[in-house]
Amino acid sequence: MLTKKQHELLLYINKRLSEDGVSPSFDEMKEALNLASKSGVHRLVSALEERGFIRRLAHRARALEVLKLPQGGSGNSPAPSKTNVVSADFGSSVSDERSHGVEVPVLGRIAAGVPIEAIQHETDRLPVPAEMISGGEHFALEVHGDSMIEAGILDGDLVIIKRGDTANTGDIVVALVHDEEATLKKLRKKGGSIALEAANPAYETRIFGPNEVKVQGRLVGLIRRYH
Repeated sequence: MLTKKQHELLLYINKRLSEDGVSPSFDEMKEALNLASKSGVHRLVSALEERGFIRRLAHRARALEVLKLPQGGSGNSPAPSKTNVVSADFGSSVSDERSHGVEVPVLGRIAAGVPIEAIQHETDRLPVPAEMISGGEHFALEVHGDSMIEAGILDGDLVIIKRGDTANTGDIVVALVHDEEATLKKLRKKGGSIALEAANPAYETRIFGPNEVKVQGRLVGLIRRYH
């Protein structure tokens, strides 16, 4: 049983595939369904995939395949009404997400040590508990290095980041230094300067001018894999 938004998105994807031969982008889906952010699209796509209505084709951008439509569904049908198509409780999508999790894009590796190359393009997708995501756009990064070990962040961990360009003193953030190096550090604001602090006494605090550091997002969760 699909929620109203899941049903609308499935019909929209099928319509675009029928007309253009290519699935719509996440931005186009967001606009078509009047959603506030692409994270909402990611949740809907993941829910449709888990329920067997669509399939993502590996190693191809914007590659979605519709496997089936709801009974009576059509790619050219208008958006379903509340009374004659979907009998589900439309408020159940939150519980669905909590049961099945949410996928976020993995954007490569992030240094917890001396900064390494800037954030890359999407390399994978990671299922995370829905309660870890609370509005806005999120992404994941693999930690490389040991400078945040006293904050409980170890080499190889996957950190969940809420995208944004602002943060408070004490937040652990992804910071872009000089527009070319990304690092995971605790943010401290000192007058007109910005300090990026490690959580390991072996690493020095680095001080930058206000225009030398750009916040890319704030840490909201962590996933650790045991091998």
